[in-house]
Amino acid sequence: MARTPPDAPHRPEDQTYDSSPWWAGLGPVGAVVLIVGGMAWAGWSFLRLPGDAQGQALGYYRASRLIAIGLVIGGTALLGWMRNRASGTPEASEEEGEPADG
Repeated sequence: MARTPPDAPHRPEDQTYDSSPWWAGLGPVGAVVLIVGGMAWAGWSFLRLPGDAQGQALGYYRASRLIAIGLVIGGTALLGWMRNRASGTPEASEEEGEPADG
């Protein structure tokens, strides 16, 4: 796409906005990373290691947000996998079930 010259009029229809959240495209591997990262952050806050948040409650809050987002993404991926698996099962059993007439 060619760049518009600086003196060109501004047209809002040329701009696209991505309204999806930052975690929308992570997938199941990203969910596991978020859950493990949240648990590590909670452990870091519990042990009060250097670099911890000002208040211990703030560290737990941030860790719980990561864990919750990871659980939602993981649960959604698991439900999608189970739905695909369930929708594919009847087709396979029909093909294997009855022998052809002949």
